[in-house]
Order: sequence, then C-alpha cells, then structure tokens
Amino acid sequence: MVETDNLCRGFILLFLSLIVTNEAVWLNLPAKGTKCVSEELHNNVVVLGDYVVISDDHVHPTPTISIKVTSPFGNSIHQKDNVTHGQFAFTTTEAGNYLACFSTNENHGAGDLSVNIDWKNGIAAKDWESVAKKENIEGLELELRKLEGAVEAIHENLNDLKSRELEMRTVSETTNSRVAWYSIMSLGVCIAASVVQIVYLKHYFQKKKLI
Repeated sequence: MVETDNLCRGFILLFLSLIVTNEAVWLNLPAKGTKCVSEELHNNVVVLGDYVVISDDHVHPTPTISIKVTSPFGNSIHQKDNVTHGQFAFTTTEAGNYLACFSTNENHGAGDLSVNIDWKNGIAAKDWESVAKKENIEGLELELRKLEGAVEAIHENLNDLKSRELEMRTVSETTNSRVAWYSIMSLGVCIAASVVQIVYLKHYFQKKKLI
C-alpha cells in the first residue's frame, strides 16, 4: 500500500512539473538601458515575482536598478527605484500581455548587471501550505488537490484557446467574405468597362464609316 501511494505521488509530482508555470529568467542589463520580460495571462490569475540583482563585476555595494510592472492597458502594478532585490504580487484584472521592465540607474558604473527573475503564476503561485493547514490535508491528498488545480488551469486554457479560435475563425470568414465581394465588384467593373469600350469603338467606327 505504501509503495502504491509513493508511486501515485511520484506520478502526480511528475505531471505537475510538466504543466505548472514556473519560469526563472536571467536578464543582462547594459550600463545604460532597459530590458523587459512579458507574460500573456488570462483574467483573475495570481502572479508572484521575485527579482535580485547580481553585478558581473562583483562590486560592493551592489548597484541598484529600477523596475516597473504594467498591465496590458498600461496601468502600473508595481514600481520601485534604487533597489537590489524585491518581490511583486498581484491578481490580474485584465487579459493580455503583462510587462516587467528593468533599467539601470544613472549612477551605475560601466559594468553590466544580471537580474534573476523568478516569475510564477496560476497554480505555481498558490500558497499550498496555507491550503493544507486550512483544510487539514497532507500527503497524497494534498498532491491530488494540486493535480485538481492543474487540471482546472488546463481546462481554462483550453476554453481560452477555443474562444480565440472562434474569434480568429470569425475574422477569417469576414475577411474572406469581403475579399469575395471585392473580387465580384472588380469583375463587374471590368465587364462594364469592356462593354462601354466596345460600344464606344463601334460608334466611333460607324461614325467614321469604317464598318
């Protein structure tokens, strides 16, 4: 029985590791400039982000940076200046591309900086320890709850893909319809122009008594 539980738990952990979004990103910031990372998210998604600055020249104290996180509509979610590390957390209220931009400060020296960003969203950002304490669950039952959350996230992603597919199909059908009508109108104009040309030439030749 114990071996079966361990096998089930191992399978669940493997499944979760394949589907949970948990991205660690390294950004190399030049002495002067800004670099950004982005993530396309749905509405009502929990996002957690940790960032820390590492100087390539290993100078002390560590140079500071500025960070700004914005929503798809340009609303500022998190903004800090003169920091070497920090964390941001929010729940999305808009569907679209969320942007986190990092820039070096003016008093920074000539060396490049590296910023490590640990970006988590969805089920990866959920506080499962609090859930376990609140609902008094542990072990395999907790892993099953994680699996249930992951399946729900996949279901939401599939529904979003379906809605996007329907939207793209509608746009494609509308475009095809417009192109078809444009082709018909172009053909009609060409035919009308040809008829007018023929009538004009016939009248001209008759006037000149060539036919």
